[in-house]
Amino acid sequence: MPYTPSGFFCDRLIRERERRDGEGSVNKPLRFSGQDFAQLKQEYLQKKTLFEDDTFPATVESLGYKELGHKSNKVKNIVWKRPKEISDNPQFIVGGASRTDICQGDLGDCWLLAAIASLTLNEKLLFRVVPQDQSFTEAYAGIFHFQFWRYGDWVDVVVDDRIPTFNGQLVFTKSAERNEFWSALLEKAYAKLHGSYEALKGGNTTEAMEDFTGGVTEFYEMKEAPKELYRIMRKALERGSLMGCSIDSLVPARFETRTTTGLVKGHAYSVTAVEECKQAQQKENKVRLVRLRNPWGQVEWNGPWSDNSKEWTTISKNEKEKLQLENAEDGEFWMSFDDFKKNYTKIEICNLTPDALEDDKLHKWTVSVNEGRWVRGCSAGGCRNYPDTFWTNPQYRLRLLEEDDDPDDNEVACTFVVALMQKNRRKQRKMGANLFTIGFSIYEVPKEMQGNKQHMQKEFFLVNSSKARVKAYINLREVSQRFRLTPGEYVIVPSTYEPHEEGEFILRVFSEKRNTSEEIENRIEADHPVPAPASAGEESEEDQQFLSIFQQIAGDDMEISANELRNVLKRVLTNYSEMENFSTEGFSLESCRSMIALMDMEGTGRLNLQEFRQLWNKIKQWQGIFKHYDGEQTGSINSYEMRNAVNDAGFRLNNQLYDIITMRYANENMNIDFDSFVSCLVRLEGMFRAFQAFDQDGDGTIRLSVLEWLQLTMYA
Repeated sequence: MPYTPSGFFCDRLIRERERRDGEGSVNKPLRFSGQDFAQLKQEYLQKKTLFEDDTFPATVESLGYKELGHKSNKVKNIVWKRPKEISDNPQFIVGGASRTDICQGDLGDCWLLAAIASLTLNEKLLFRVVPQDQSFTEAYAGIFHFQFWRYGDWVDVVVDDRIPTFNGQLVFTKSAERNEFWSALLEKAYAKLHGSYEALKGGNTTEAMEDFTGGVTEFYEMKEAPKELYRIMRKALERGSLMGCSIDSLVPARFETRTTTGLVKGHAYSVTAVEECKQAQQKENKVRLVRLRNPWGQVEWNGPWSDNSKEWTTISKNEKEKLQLENAEDGEFWMSFDDFKKNYTKIEICNLTPDALEDDKLHKWTVSVNEGRWVRGCSAGGCRNYPDTFWTNPQYRLRLLEEDDDPDDNEVACTFVVALMQKNRRKQRKMGANLFTIGFSIYEVPKEMQGNKQHMQKEFFLVNSSKARVKAYINLREVSQRFRLTPGEYVIVPSTYEPHEEGEFILRVFSEKRNTSEEIENRIEADHPVPAPASAGEESEEDQQFLSIFQQIAGDDMEISANELRNVLKRVLTNYSEMENFSTEGFSLESCRSMIALMDMEGTGRLNLQEFRQLWNKIKQWQGIFKHYDGEQTGSINSYEMRNAVNDAGFRLNNQLYDIITMRYANENMNIDFDSFVSCLVRLEGMFRAFQAFDQDGDGTIRLSVLEWLQLTMYA
């Protein structure tokens, strides 16, 4: 979806300011839809009425837009009811939250429910998402709240407790206990976060796991797992990461079927420990073991190293105590790492951010989060297959400062995980948005270019291959991959597969040691913000012709208005174009007004001859730049080349400003004609000059009153 500068960029500035004030952290989450739970609850308790959420009303709009929309027969008999209208004794949580509290209803969101079930295994994380201080008895006002990680920020989502029912039964998620409602209300809050219940249809369990933890997930197929998988798993648990595994079922109808070894196909297991223990009187005296848990709380592995198996007789009592071995039908069991790799087909590791881990004993990842966006015609360059535009994608400088501290590895390298996540595509489904196919590449920065923080140009990517890259571009919300590179400086280039696809994203880098990543932002400056005086000396034949034209139109006062400037430039350009083989349709009246605002030193709203000459010299200079990038002489330049053209004109801008220029001056075909090109440069030079006039101390910041701000922007 397109954004307007006044909308998107103002919102972005506000978000950045909020972060500086600590908003969006775990302890100070953002208020979704601007709703303050504590304030609203107190207000409705005082009014002695039940809260009704007008930002997510009990209407069809909250159900969906297509299959659950106005034209669907499914919604005709749905009635929104509060838990006290459904049960005589409603409870928020009955006997502790567990996986049996999540039963799927008539909505294809099993991916979400599987994540909720996993969340119940970690009480600390669960009660961050589902605050405990909620009840249908004490201080009840029909209002509840839940907290989610949302693209780099934690948000607090408020809902009322009206839930969709059919014939007195919950339509969507429900608990095995008929009077328990935390899971149904959690689902409602997550639906509100995405715009409707229908928006939750179809997804990946890891998507919700990340929204519950702020983590980033790695996937490994066992048949393609790296040789250091054991070390990866062990380090992940040391960092408090969540880990799960499963056995693919080739036949869908046989999902969750028990095998002869006691393992269940098509079923999710949790990995709870990875250890190495000594075996007495064995040729190989060390064995690598993995402890797993079946969330059913029963049905266990019956092979080697299972409960009461003969292998346990080969290790000492102290080793057993270290492993906390318990022989019970509790769903938890040990198996060798080799058997683990042979029997399981997939493993997922959800690495948590430092703010998700409170235990100082854990070795935490460091993480950096960068927000960005692809703008059609400016920074949506597509993948490496499109060399003319690939370089225009946002670029992020990665500095790997410290190598891993791993005694088992002699290689000097830095381990890190890069995760690229596209934003808001699920919420925009009702407007026809689908997931883009996304990926990223990593390039090593040559030593002579390190530290300059400049956007890498097209030539760099034409002669340098990537040092690392994502395995494949995929149409998932997030693609992530683990890398090991030598310490140094690198550039990460995230992109969609096809160019011209516009959207927002966040790029996160998780690293074991102190490393940094940041968007490459050119320093904002101008080479020639102040107009040079007209050169003295003999007038050329061209100058004499222009003087004659100027005198004819200006009259006795030798000054011209915007309309007269338009006529002068039209006649001058006609003569000049014939000499230079250059075609243009002339300038609009609005462009001429901007030119006068730039060159009008006396504030008369008109130009004298000297001011006009200065303007004409600028236009000739800009025309030469324009011709260079209009190689096919079409009378326009591609908007992706605007970055270089503006740079040649003496202006250094950042990505955000290039985005604004493209949206402001490019046409629907992403081309910029000469009139728009000159108008852009006129505006840039005028605003730079105005800023410098106010920036008396040269510190790069100014303070304006509303009158000064309006005077500047209205006349520019």
